[in-house]
Amino acid sequence: MLLTGRTGYEHMAIAGFLIEIFAATMLLLFAVRLVRTGIERRFGALFQSLLTRHSNSFVAGGAGMVLATILQSSAAVAVLLTGFAAAGMVSFGIALAGVLGADLGSALVIQILSYDLGWLQPVLLALGGWLYLKSDRANVRLMGRIVLGVAFILVSLQFLRDAVDPIRESAFLPAIAGYLESDYFSAFIVGAVLAFVMHSSVATILMCVTLVQIGAIPFAAGLSLVLGANLGSAFIPIWLTRDQIVSARRIPIANLLLRGSAALVMLFAVNVTGTHAALMISGPGQSLIFAHIGFNLVVFLLATGFVTRMEAPMALLMPETDPESGVADQFSGALNPLGDPSATGPDVAMSSVRHELLQMVTQVERMFRPVLDIYERDDIDTIAALSQQDEMVNAQLTEIRRFVARLPRQNMSKSQIKAARGLVEYAIRLEAAGDVVSNRMTRSAKIKHMERAEFSAQGWKELKDLHATIQESFSLARHVLLVDDVDCARRLVLDKAEIKRMSRDSRKAHLKRLERGQTESFQSSDLHLEALRAMRDLHGHIAAIAYPILYKSGQVLETRLVMEMEKEAAED
Repeated sequence: MLLTGRTGYEHMAIAGFLIEIFAATMLLLFAVRLVRTGIERRFGALFQSLLTRHSNSFVAGGAGMVLATILQSSAAVAVLLTGFAAAGMVSFGIALAGVLGADLGSALVIQILSYDLGWLQPVLLALGGWLYLKSDRANVRLMGRIVLGVAFILVSLQFLRDAVDPIRESAFLPAIAGYLESDYFSAFIVGAVLAFVMHSSVATILMCVTLVQIGAIPFAAGLSLVLGANLGSAFIPIWLTRDQIVSARRIPIANLLLRGSAALVMLFAVNVTGTHAALMISGPGQSLIFAHIGFNLVVFLLATGFVTRMEAPMALLMPETDPESGVADQFSGALNPLGDPSATGPDVAMSSVRHELLQMVTQVERMFRPVLDIYERDDIDTIAALSQQDEMVNAQLTEIRRFVARLPRQNMSKSQIKAARGLVEYAIRLEAAGDVVSNRMTRSAKIKHMERAEFSAQGWKELKDLHATIQESFSLARHVLLVDDVDCARRLVLDKAEIKRMSRDSRKAHLKRLERGQTESFQSSDLHLEALRAMRDLHGHIAAIAYPILYKSGQVLETRLVMEMEKEAAED
């Protein structure tokens, strides 16, 4: 009876352990995603500048490391760099160096989050909740989201430690730990599968480190799991970028070849020679972190020096021309002839249209970025360049229309036909956005210089703030176009409300300046108001990509988001 009762108790303890481990893991994944998406949305434009302005591979690797440390995700940086490569904004070698640096950056995150920061949990929860719930400003709410995410990471790790205590004395945990220690290759595969399924190497390795720290699994088994997690995390960007063009997909696959082969070499080297003890330079958990950082540091230092030399072998391994479809990927920043849609399947054809649209978004962003300069100085060359760039956008729209018109409808489903129509509509919106810059804003700038009008200091600051906020939305639009991310689509529409609020506040402030009799405001009144309208209209065109995704997921009623947009509508 006592034996039966003890067995029943152990079964209940094991069941409770599995449920709590699963709950702690889900909270950890949610927290990591909360931090990553919050930072991406708040600082997206800055990240693009950080990742695309370098020509030295080690500097680009350092930028990738910094960004992955901030985002707590090497996969997120890899997806961003792959998208930039698809748009012709960064070369293969620089992008691969950035991905290798990102792997090292995510390893450094493990060290930061492994410290005992339990005392900080209530402070972060209180501060993050206050920022998120008590402010109507989108940027402040995003900072609250980031702070809450860090707090939830700490809570989930404490939850994970507490979940193991009841099961520590049972036969279940030692049996699992012993098996993983004795069969290091199985442990390696388990770590790889966990990292891929959880879609987060940070969450996976934090869990392994925590289990090693509390003695739930031995150091040797933890090392094999962590090496496997390095392999599994390299598969994540490959999966997330599977619909991109061949030349862009080479980057995460090259990273997998480098990182995966290095992980396998270290796995066999350590286990065959039995040198685990040599890596125990501190406590088991801290030694595991050092081993993980050291592994990624060695891969980064050895591989970054010859990343440019990998481009030719990867081009041979993954040629741009698909022999089955006869379609070449030629997205180098200039207009790409889309080719014959009947020569490919519907999925390939739709992917080609998306990447042509990606180029259009990038082209419009290039037009919009220097637009305030032409208000400051009468630069005929810049205005002429904007006109030429707008002609390229118009040509891209024409190419997309012709390509979609030739799609074989009989081989397409209703949803694919609807999606194709939606992509053409977005191309039309992008062409209209280009016209806003090349026609309306350049015309206003010419009038300003002809009339020798000047914006007031505060009015000019308001325009610059609006310009910077709109620039951040281009990165979001590219991401939504490539990934169909509902959260980012929602953020785009919420940004539209933020642009509307900023425009409204600037208009009210401008009218108050007129009431006070400011000379500059009188001289530039029409120009200021027209610039506000133009930038607001341009952002509306860019954000249009979000609506089909939000309609599909039930996030939009008519033209408003279900909850957040109601308040904005009432204020207007």
